[in-house]
Amino acid sequence: MDLTYPPEAEEFRTEIRAWLEENLPAGWFDEGFEMTPEEKKAFNEEWTKKLFEGGWICATWPEEYGGKGLSTMQGVVLAEEFARAKAPMRADFFGDTLVGPTILMNGTEEQKKHFLPKILDGSMRWCQGFSEPDSGSDLASLKTTAVQDGDEWVINGQKVWTTQAQFADYCFVLARTDPDVKKQAGISYLLVPMDQPGIEVRGIVQPDGTAEFNEVFFSDARCPIDNVVGGVNNGWKVANDTLGFERGMSATTGYRRFAEEYRLMVEKAQENGAIEDPLIRQRLMEYYSRIQIMRINGLRSLTATVSGKRDMGVTVLGATNKMFWSETHKAAMELALDIWGNEALLSTAGTDGSSWPATMRAEGRETYPVSPMVSAFFFSRSETIWGGTSQIQRNIVGEKVLGLPREPKPAGQS
Repeated sequence: MDLTYPPEAEEFRTEIRAWLEENLPAGWFDEGFEMTPEEKKAFNEEWTKKLFEGGWICATWPEEYGGKGLSTMQGVVLAEEFARAKAPMRADFFGDTLVGPTILMNGTEEQKKHFLPKILDGSMRWCQGFSEPDSGSDLASLKTTAVQDGDEWVINGQKVWTTQAQFADYCFVLARTDPDVKKQAGISYLLVPMDQPGIEVRGIVQPDGTAEFNEVFFSDARCPIDNVVGGVNNGWKVANDTLGFERGMSATTGYRRFAEEYRLMVEKAQENGAIEDPLIRQRLMEYYSRIQIMRINGLRSLTATVSGKRDMGVTVLGATNKMFWSETHKAAMELALDIWGNEALLSTAGTDGSSWPATMRAEGRETYPVSPMVSAFFFSRSETIWGGTSQIQRNIVGEKVLGLPREPKPAGQS
């Protein structure tokens, strides 16, 4: 790790801090600051508008496509200062973080001009159509097909665990466009409109009553022939670019939500006496140590990025980082429930002011109300799956670092 923030990045930090202090509500930085439900609603409605006017949405994009053209280090500083102030960025993960950068890297000029402005202004919502019932970790075995019919692709198949599909205008879909070549070589990356005959979205209700995950069925659904990103049968490479954006986001800020959780755990353990339990103390210190490792690993990832090292070492680092933080958080949420005990079931456990990711709630929560903390406990299980399961991350490390033989295929699979 050999990382120094250049002077221009630190100057930019001053600019961001000044903008945040000017535009956040009065009292935001005061200890104990809270907003009423009405104030929160008004803030959420106005904040995205302020972000857009300030140019902070997708600010690392080139100016010609609506961004500020920020350098990598400026983008890092932007994320750090928003995290420091606990100021929300626009939460359009699939558009801003995944498909937008993918189109920038691999799309045609026509695709950039058509899709990027709508991602930028929030008028086009997205979902991700990768996983299938039998093709999650082994994504290259996907069975959804796309067949050319004149100037359109005709798509048939099923996707699963498709987050926010019920609200999306478009889905970036991996489909098999050539069944006669090696499985990774016959996949294309398509941009498919969701509001059309032939697409059915079915919610998958989770134990906490939410239904943000969905099954999506394609029955002769269509998209224009020009909606292929990166070229026909090049979807495997493009998909790996997308997954790289997913796994590499927030390199120097991701650890902060865990640090906030740790602070709340210690505070509660001191309040209810759980801190006197030596096992609780040991687990708390293990969590603290792992948070520091996350912070250092984030700096290592950033060092690799700014030095231009897009090699296997970066791939392995991304795999180990993702595996490490997701498994750490899974154990941490078990620790949180042990500290809170029966209180974890109260509706107020883990409410506003904490970093428990219970804002993932969607339709249906009222039918199975749980506390934000229990909702976060459930969600932490999924963190070891999305973005690449821990088992697959171990395979990458085993094969690429340790030189172990490739994972054997089940009987009957090539």
